[in-house]
Amino acid sequence: MIERTARPAPDGAQWAEVLLATRYGAETIPEGECDMRKPEMQKTVLHGRELAYRESGAGEGKPTLLLIHGMAGSSVTWRELIPRLESRFHIIAPDLPGHGESSLDFDDYSLGALASALRDLLVVKGISRCTVIGQSLGGGVALQFVYQYPDFCERITLIGSGGLGKEVTWILRLLAVPGAELILTGAAAPFLVAAGDKARGFLTGKGVRAIALEEPWAAYESLGRPGHRRAFFKTLRAVVDNKGQAVSAGNRLYLAAQLPFQLIWGDRDPIIPVSHGHTTHEAIPGSRLAIVEGTGHYPHVEDPAAVERILVDFMESTDPGHIDHQLMGELVTTGGESP
Repeated sequence: MIERTARPAPDGAQWAEVLLATRYGAETIPEGECDMRKPEMQKTVLHGRELAYRESGAGEGKPTLLLIHGMAGSSVTWRELIPRLESRFHIIAPDLPGHGESSLDFDDYSLGALASALRDLLVVKGISRCTVIGQSLGGGVALQFVYQYPDFCERITLIGSGGLGKEVTWILRLLAVPGAELILTGAAAPFLVAAGDKARGFLTGKGVRAIALEEPWAAYESLGRPGHRRAFFKTLRAVVDNKGQAVSAGNRLYLAAQLPFQLIWGDRDPIIPVSHGHTTHEAIPGSRLAIVEGTGHYPHVEDPAAVERILVDFMESTDPGHIDHQLMGELVTTGGESP
């Protein structure tokens, strides 16, 4: 099933493909704008290193949503969505290792290691089952999580996900090349970040908000800090090379297909093409694909009302899935072909 969610095309222009380019619109900040600091950050120690996370909506009987952000992002990316969902769901939104307020000295930034950190967080929190929702890199982590820890998973939703095809913006391919650290160190110099912050502060003071630039700017700003920059390059090079995405879940999608499976994509995504969503939807019988029109790589930020509706409908119209381990064993040995 393919669903299209329309919204008015945003006014504005194409940002000059600086880091994570995307189409944006300047909008007046609505009264009662979401506070990026809420829910408050919490931290736990996993194997001697801190993992930061936000938790909201805890309550007996509520389904748990595990929200996984993208490359160079943080749990702040869910600021528009969490307030819309917390009355109905228990939400856990971590900062991945090397991101946000989590420790920057993790040893391994592969998808498998990131998935393991999330499993450990759920164990510490006493959570045994959840719906996994991942955006961009977080989608690749979500797929790896389902593969490694299927018994934790009830459903899966991927938003502009990595790991579903080769194509990715040339910017990330360029940054994956050896020596790119030198380029980015200059491009994200502190005085440039400070100048950008000053300009954003001026616009915010005038009540103007360029919604779809918020995530690219947050990523750019974080890369101005040496520790985050080192972790970024380790994470990036674990999944992207100069030819494109280097890791694909395509040959294992049949394992996740045992769960209710949903894809959400912005039709203007300049980072990972929407064609990856269509191809994956066609490969998984019974999956859902929702196209959020007029949005780019961050539909959950650019049109949170649409993404809220899509997620709530998915949760309410599907039962929690369970992985059949006998079937999984048969599928693994036959490459996804039914025996």
